[in-house]
Amino acid sequence: MTLHMVRFVNTFMAALVMGIVFGVWAGFNPHNLSAVVYVEQQQNSIRNLNVLMPVLGLITIIITLLAAFLQRAQKRIMLSLVIAAFFFIATGLITRFGNQVINSEMITWNSLNPPADWQTIRDRWWQLHCYRTMTALIGMLVLIWVNTATSTSNKER
Repeated sequence: MTLHMVRFVNTFMAALVMGIVFGVWAGFNPHNLSAVVYVEQQQNSIRNLNVLMPVLGLITIIITLLAAFLQRAQKRIMLSLVIAAFFFIATGLITRFGNQVINSEMITWNSLNPPADWQTIRDRWWQLHCYRTMTALIGMLVLIWVNTATSTSNKER
């Protein structure tokens, strides 16, 4: 029962992270926004997600590694969960050492007078966000695959 609960929470947490990351990617492409709109939107997102997302991401990583540990007797499942955790960790590292560095700069901008190179900074943030969207998506797909493959093999027994 513990394993089922851990895997349920693991999938739920990963889905929360992936949903937010994917939602930003799908709905907030900044390239056609004016400087004022972009800065205001970005600062609002930073205020609301800059702490929440890393916390959710860390919980997801810890629970994924816990699930891998609980499945250590089944090497294929354990290895798949470690791979998923690797991609979640990559997502966190991109966020921490890429997006959040830029966020700490953007939060200080005046929307009516952004820095002259605001578009270059915006594009770098977006590029990093696309990378972390990909790593989060891969981690989520591996997690779903493990859960699906495991539940299918359990029914076949």
